Amino acid sequence: MMDPLLAKKIFKGVLVLEMLGVGGAYMLYYKMDTSQDFRQKMNRRYPSILEVYYKCNEWSGIYGLKEKDQETWLSSKN
Repeated sequence: MMDPLLAKKIFKGVLVLEMLGVGGAYMLYYKMDTSQDFRQKMNRRYPSILEVYYKCNEWSGIYGLKEKDQETWLSSKN
């Protein structure tokens, strides 16, 4: 049987890690949501994460963001 104090410390540690993870995910989403340049950087480095961002927006009813970004990025290359 585990000591109740140890179990409480482990639970608090897990809870803090969960909160940090949720906070980090929110900060990443916010940065992608407010900066097209950051989305372009994410597209080059971590395209799968950017796809998740676009899917989340589509699930919440925001469409066309991916196409708008791609159009802007293509026109800036020319």
